[in-house]
Amino acid sequence: MAEYKIKDLENLTGIKSHTIRIWEKRYSILTPDRTDTKIRTYSDSELTHLLTISMLNRNGIKISKIAKLSQEDMNKLLWDIKVNKEPEYSMEKFILALVTLDEEMFKETLNGLLEAVGLEKTFTNHLIPFLDRIGIMWLIGSVNPAQEHFMSNLIRQKIISEIDKQKVPDSTDKAVLMYLPEHEWHEISLLFYHFLLRSKGIPTFYLGQSLPYESLVECIEKLKPDAILTSWLTAVDNDFVIGYFKKLKSDYPNLDVFAGGAQIKSNSASLKNYIVEVENLSSILTKLKTQ
Repeated sequence: MAEYKIKDLENLTGIKSHTIRIWEKRYSILTPDRTDTKIRTYSDSELTHLLTISMLNRNGIKISKIAKLSQEDMNKLLWDIKVNKEPEYSMEKFILALVTLDEEMFKETLNGLLEAVGLEKTFTNHLIPFLDRIGIMWLIGSVNPAQEHFMSNLIRQKIISEIDKQKVPDSTDKAVLMYLPEHEWHEISLLFYHFLLRSKGIPTFYLGQSLPYESLVECIEKLKPDAILTSWLTAVDNDFVIGYFKKLKSDYPNLDVFAGGAQIKSNSASLKNYIVEVENLSSILTKLKTQ
């Protein structure tokens, strides 16, 4: 079971620590444990309870009324908040679904957003902030591998489903080869760029996760792409990352290599001669148009 400090609750729910303390004292909505040094600590169940209270309160229900509701009544009211009408509640619902491994809630929330604003805005305005929150939860040790895989696979499935609905662009246009380097498995962002490029009519060759360098070379020789797009999040030695892209640039000096992710950002200065760091889709489209 995870353990949260009051500042963690503030970061995850958006409710100020001062407000949480007032609600505790006035309405007894939470009953934290205390360490030997009198520091409040909270459990998963208290986090989910506070997320529910936050959504109901933001939906116009006074905290004094919420405090009198049973958990069953709160849950009924919670499901009445439709994300396609109130997309600002998506963060709380995503975190709540993650903590409780509630697939139905996660899918209902994600599908509601897709219906309301489409995949591009859903990813940019809702999923990226949610993934940032997950980063906070990783740092404080409140997300386990099962929860992370649960969330990642549901998002991955949905993006792939949206890509499958797209028309395949004209193969005579400039094409981008997309892949993840060997031992890199975090493909959600790359899949999203796959969707975006397809939506702009750019042909793509999507090769997926953990592609050995030798296989990449074979694909470049066979497919003759106009550019490469990759991402690198997993922590490895900086010299290895720099050496990898130095070799790729040496082997294919006329091929534009776009790359993003934590390892790219942390080695940005050393990689500037070998890659174009991806900030957004327009940086790729602009470069392709000038070729």
